[in-house]
Amino acid sequence: MADKKQRKNNKNNYDEDYNPKFRKQRKKVCVLCSDKNFVLDYKNPEQLRKFINEKGKILPRRSTGACSKHQRDITTAVKRARHIAILPYTQN
Repeated sequence: MADKKQRKNNKNNYDEDYNPKFRKQRKKVCVLCSDKNFVLDYKNPEQLRKFINEKGKILPRRSTGACSKHQRDITTAVKRARHIAILPYTQN
């Protein structure tokens, strides 16, 4: 009986796990894997600015959508660019 009442109250017939506030997002595809012509270069600061936030921190994989291999390459490139003063360590 309780199941019937619960079904009547649920007018939209959603699954039990469905929550309209949280939609499934499409999985991000690695930019470096998808575009074979894209070469990551530590001497190109405009290219590296996509992978750092406004404070100068390196963005995580969940934000950039990069695979683990390329995220390590991004980190190395950003650190090299910081070391030779192409990118700042922090933003004011």
